[in-house]
Amino acid sequence: MSDKKEQKQDERAVSVEQKLIALYTLQQIDSQIDKIRIIRGELPLEVRDLEDEVVGLETRISKYKEEIENLNKFIEEKDNAIKESKALIKRYEEQLMNVRNNREYDALSKEVEFQNLEIELAEKRKREAKEKIEQLKAAIEDAEAKLEERRKDLEAKKEELDDIVAETEKEEQELLKKSKENEKYIEERLLTAYKRIRKNARNGLAVVQIERDACGGCFSKIPPQHQMDIKLHKKIIVCEYCGRILVDNAIAEKVANAK
Repeated sequence: MSDKKEQKQDERAVSVEQKLIALYTLQQIDSQIDKIRIIRGELPLEVRDLEDEVVGLETRISKYKEEIENLNKFIEEKDNAIKESKALIKRYEEQLMNVRNNREYDALSKEVEFQNLEIELAEKRKREAKEKIEQLKAAIEDAEAKLEERRKDLEAKKEELDDIVAETEKEEQELLKKSKENEKYIEERLLTAYKRIRKNARNGLAVVQIERDACGGCFSKIPPQHQMDIKLHKKIIVCEYCGRILVDNAIAEKVANAK
């Protein structure tokens, strides 16, 4: 009777050990899939950021050029205004030669003075516009240099992404297949719990090793009695702080040796 009881306990222990091995194996496979997706997941973000930066620089350069075009039109307008003022001054000076009284002389002199002020002001506005154009040209030069650099970065990142997708797609599909096959060895209840823990865990770890007497997921200390229970492989033990399934080095080694 005692022998039968021990046999049942041994069978139960082996059964739990097999479950732990299957769970830890599944975790290792899923972690590899996570790594592939993280690597591939970061690159598209970098590509998108570079694409946005390229579009931003192109838009900025376009606006600078448009502003230069508007400033050149403004300078042309001022040139025309200066020509008109000079023509008026010439006409007023001719009229000054034929004035009949002081009042007409003063009025024409003021008109000449006003047009000279208008010319000075127009020349000042032209100088300011030309200075602004030079500043914009320098800004365009800097932006175009940066744009060229970003376009090269973007091309390199796109090539890198294409290479990684080509390299990892096959590997990911193989790992997904292995993951599905491994799930068959885990009872539904445990598999559901595993997936729930993985979903809630920031790093996707649902099954972790004990490391320095602590949970390998949240690093909380594990009581000695729990450590002993984990080593016995007679029941599934979870971290009382984070809820992750805990395994000892023996399980991890068996999984590593089975690869």
